[in-house]
Amino acid sequence: MASGKKPNTTSLEADVLAALPHFAPKAKRVVYLFMSGGPSQFETFDYKPKLYNMLGQDLPDSVRGNQRLTGMSASQSRFPIAPSLYKFNAHGQNNTMISELLPHTAKVVDELCIIKSMYTEHINHDPAITFFQTGHQLPGRPSIGSWVSYGLGSDNQNLPSFIVLVTKNGGGQPLYSRLWGNGFLPTKHQGVQFRNGKDPVLYLNNPENYDGADRREMLDYLNKLNSLQADYYGDPEVDAKLAQYEMAFRMQTSIPEVMDMSDEPDEVFELYGKDSRESGTFAANCLMARKLLEKDVKFVQLYHQDWDHHAALPNGIQSQCQKVDQGCAALITDLKRRGLLEDTLVIWGGEFGRTVYSQGKLSPENYGRDHHPRAFSMWMAGAGVKAGISYGETDDFSYNIVKDPVHVHDFQATLMHLLGIDHERFTFKTQGRRYRLTDLSGKVVKDILA
Repeated sequence: MASGKKPNTTSLEADVLAALPHFAPKAKRVVYLFMSGGPSQFETFDYKPKLYNMLGQDLPDSVRGNQRLTGMSASQSRFPIAPSLYKFNAHGQNNTMISELLPHTAKVVDELCIIKSMYTEHINHDPAITFFQTGHQLPGRPSIGSWVSYGLGSDNQNLPSFIVLVTKNGGGQPLYSRLWGNGFLPTKHQGVQFRNGKDPVLYLNNPENYDGADRREMLDYLNKLNSLQADYYGDPEVDAKLAQYEMAFRMQTSIPEVMDMSDEPDEVFELYGKDSRESGTFAANCLMARKLLEKDVKFVQLYHQDWDHHAALPNGIQSQCQKVDQGCAALITDLKRRGLLEDTLVIWGGEFGRTVYSQGKLSPENYGRDHHPRAFSMWMAGAGVKAGISYGETDDFSYNIVKDPVHVHDFQATLMHLLGIDHERFTFKTQGRRYRLTDLSGKVVKDILA
């Protein structure tokens, strides 16, 4: 039995929060389009024309050096070069080279900051995705969205500040709810997943044959009981749980409104593509993201799976690009015309890239690519980011970075900076030490800031 004496608490956490934002933010909200599985940079954004005359040649030992291989290609006797099957064309004011697989994205290239020099240490999916989303390869740390929710709070008291949308019927590598978990932060900051179907948020609807008329009265009494418990035990999770009850009560009204697409004109569905009329598709989730951002949800995360193309990559990546290309471009266009892009940060990318050499059998029409963490591409757009530029360079094989490397922690530090947060000062103490999203490293990539 507890002593009944409320433990002494430090004001340090309160001081950390009171200081936020540390400076005027460029971004008020974030939408992060995560492409789970590792999209190939060769078929998307990193144009390598010299490879077209090197089909089947061995990757020079000097390029790979002593970089480790995955267990899936380590036993190969050769590492034959596989040029992209797809063409690239120049687009936008700066003649940026974009794959023919992304015609809609190419139309908005002047809004993009394409980073071609991303790198990570993690060569397998689980640690790599976890690292991108939480700043650490092992589970247990808070996700980016949870950090943002904890630090900046909410601008809409009727919706969660951190919402997750996952494309339905996704294949490939599995996703885990811990990727949008709160870790050691209070539970009210965990991401809330919205699903397609009649119950977009689980356990929100009233039980059958209950009209909910006395729900407010019930919550008021529950509030009194929890206040007594909070005073007795001093456990902040009591307050967090009560806050979740209150949010669920308000969401019973707000969720049906925001999920209702009936007021969207045909022109909007045409912009996002025919799939946007089908709930749970990536295009529909992009449209839903725009609606949530309009409601001032602070952090919206979309997950789209099945970019892990170890074999039959040409068909696989063509299919994936067709599913996401129009929705991504439409989201940027829609945000811009509504005046939201100027203070909304849009992010697109996966956990790592792919190898220049083919995994398995190579032919001019078919090949696969293994994981490659040392060089890959992603893009950012919107609030505070330079538009219409490419940043960083890789070698002729997109195997090593030759200019302006950007580590995952650098990306995270830059994201926080755009939200008005100094990543080194934004910490949370648990288990005897202070933690932050960027752990012990990370620098803001100032050259991409507008």
